Amino acid sequence: MDAKTLAACTGSTLALAQKFVEPLSAGMAFYGIDTAARRAMFLANVGHESGRLVFTTELWGPTPAQVRYDGRADLGNTQPGDGSRYRGRGLIQTTGRSNYASVTRRLRDRFPALGVPDFESMPDRLAEPQWAALSACDYVDMRGLNDVADKEDFLLYVKRINGGTNGLADRQTLYAASLKALA
Repeated sequence: MDAKTLAACTGSTLALAQKFVEPLSAGMAFYGIDTAARRAMFLANVGHESGRLVFTTELWGPTPAQVRYDGRADLGNTQPGDGSRYRGRGLIQTTGRSNYASVTRRLRDRFPALGVPDFESMPDRLAEPQWAALSACDYVDMRGLNDVADKEDFLLYVKRINGGTNGLADRQTLYAASLKALA
């Protein structure tokens, strides 16, 4: 994939696409995000979740929903301030202390030569292009999203990333653009 194609699939600028094209291409190859359906669904959702590759860290208000991140045992947020500290990062917005620890383990297991940082102790590192891209690709593997893409079930794909259908219209627009760019 080249930067122009990535920009078309994610709705990003060419400059931002150039920043992410290498780590995304490598991650997608490693995790088997390698058919038109898999690539289109993945890149459309990456485009939406990252605000068209602009944000690798969740904007913090805090909003009422973000305030509720603190103390959420299901996210592993057990210490005061964990909600903000472990806000969404990466191209698919990994959220919560336990998820930061999990992505550290998973990436270290898969890429021992890369020197994967401990994202739990250094959460800002997850926003860096290489880790933002690899964590998003790893999420596809962890959630079985390649199988969902193979069944061409875009709605289920969105629900497994988002937990609901937030931003569905935008995701569908990016999906259509991705299918066209990847044809």
